[in-house]
Amino acid sequence: MARLAVNIDHVATLRQARKIDVPDPVMAAGIAELAGAECIICHLREDRRHINDRDVTLLRQVIKTRLNLEMAAVDEMVEIARNVMPDMVTLVPEKRQELTTEGGLDVKSNQDYYAGVIERLADKGIRVSLFVDPDPYQIEASHRVGADIVEIHTGHYSEARSEQEAEERLQRISAAVKASADLKLGISAGHGLNYYNIKRFRFLPEIEEYSIGHSIMARAIFVGLDKAVREMIDLIKGF
Repeated sequence: MARLAVNIDHVATLRQARKIDVPDPVMAAGIAELAGAECIICHLREDRRHINDRDVTLLRQVIKTRLNLEMAAVDEMVEIARNVMPDMVTLVPEKRQELTTEGGLDVKSNQDYYAGVIERLADKGIRVSLFVDPDPYQIEASHRVGADIVEIHTGHYSEARSEQEAEERLQRISAAVKASADLKLGISAGHGLNYYNIKRFRFLPEIEEYSIGHSIMARAIFVGLDKAVREMIDLIKGF
């Protein structure tokens, strides 16, 4: 049965809008866990635009489930991860000007580099996930460089403007899921998923975990974070 991993970055984004101490993403993580989330995700960006180093340190201390640290595959972040010791790391591409992560890693063209980063993290016992587009070649490359998990980028599916386009993009995701399962990789999916477009994923039982942030936080404005998390869990567990 699939799990829900809640991304709390947008709580920190709201905090940073006023440069004050609230709302606290660490408190949000606790509420999400109590509501049934089985993993907490935060993205420590190089520009520290939302989550900061203090958040990561406190999250490591208080989280009772699992901490997934999203980060760029750069030396600074690797050293932070090796010191903080999250349960897992998800390597993602990062551009300073982007609003959010726009696509997957190009693992295929940079295999030696990613293999080296993964080795440094694995040396500390940290499991590594690679955020990749639903491309079998990227899946195969992720396996070759030693990834434990692939997180399949669902953003393009989520941005589909028609039923036909959504179905075509879902078929690409389905093929990527199958390729990942054949290689015995752990499989998660995320980016742009919400309470409506996730329903099509009931036909992909191989996906073990869904990484969702923005739609949960947007829903929480109206119904509260506890209920927003529980509603998403109900959808996922209903698969």
